[in-house]
Amino acid sequence: MIVRRVLEEEREIYNQVVDHPLQSWQWGEFKEKTGMRAVRLGLFEKGKIAAGFQILFRPIPKLAYSVGHLLKSPLPSEQLIAALRELAEEEKAIFIKLEPDYVIRRWRNIKGKPEEELFQEEKIDLGKLGLSQAKKALFDPYSFILDLTKSEDELLSNMHHKTRYNIRLAQKKGVVVEEKSDQEGLEIFVNLLQETLKRQKFYLHSPDYFRKMWQILAPARIAHILLARYKEKVLNAWMLFVWKDRLFYPYGASSSELRNLMASNLICWEAIRFGKKMGCKTFDLWGGLGPKADPAHPWYGFHRFKLGYGADLVEYIGSWDLVTNPWLYQAVHFADSLRWKLLRLRRRLP
Repeated sequence: MIVRRVLEEEREIYNQVVDHPLQSWQWGEFKEKTGMRAVRLGLFEKGKIAAGFQILFRPIPKLAYSVGHLLKSPLPSEQLIAALRELAEEEKAIFIKLEPDYVIRRWRNIKGKPEEELFQEEKIDLGKLGLSQAKKALFDPYSFILDLTKSEDELLSNMHHKTRYNIRLAQKKGVVVEEKSDQEGLEIFVNLLQETLKRQKFYLHSPDYFRKMWQILAPARIAHILLARYKEKVLNAWMLFVWKDRLFYPYGASSSELRNLMASNLICWEAIRFGKKMGCKTFDLWGGLGPKADPAHPWYGFHRFKLGYGADLVEYIGSWDLVTNPWLYQAVHFADSLRWKLLRLRRRLP
């Protein structure tokens, strides 16, 4: 078994073995349009690729160094870590952040409440591979995953009763959800997202970022857009990812108008139906809080919204850093924490 770089002519067989859209060849192509560099390693057994790992390197402004991200990949092995160390030296990376797509705990969601812990995987200590628990994660350690192999009646019956009521209310009031996976749909999504971010005082990517994303992911049928309308007014816009038999909800936007029509509840239900139509077996709602979520947490509203759909709450293995330059690693994280403190301060200003 060997680890080597995947060649351009091997992109199709590479995509066949990766299980997450952020590991897809197309995601790497998109990120290169934003100034990052994509390197793909393959684990080969008897000449055939068994697993793929896409590492994205971002240059640090004004320094001859970079940082690496290996996100939503399989668990690393000693052999892969050795290859990553060599790669970090080649790319002058201060560290490579790893956030494997590996669930360690799952709680059964019974009608909107995570009541029963289904399993806990054998504890895997990535520290034994020379990794350090990350100072900062890029993705939430928790998410919600819904089983789309169930019938629509089963899915509806396991929702919180208020969620079911809101879906039917939106339908009764005349809210309509449509797929609009074209350039017009993208621009509607981008404009509504900017409105949402301004209202909620959140920081996210620029409109140009999403346009570059769409340029690569839409032709590959990875990215899709759903719109919830009331008459001619778009109330909600979601961008969904489909990869193999998995559906993901990474981005959503909403209008401040007519919130009493519960369009957000209907668009989520229609996203579920869309996933089933696409042959997806699971729906990852992309982020949440833990099983004992604090109602005072600023993200609690999003957490409760997702919980209402009956999706199981899961915990991933978390964020780990392969540090190759300890001194600069500390300096970079200090600068990053200072930057975010300034951004939060500016957000609180009128």
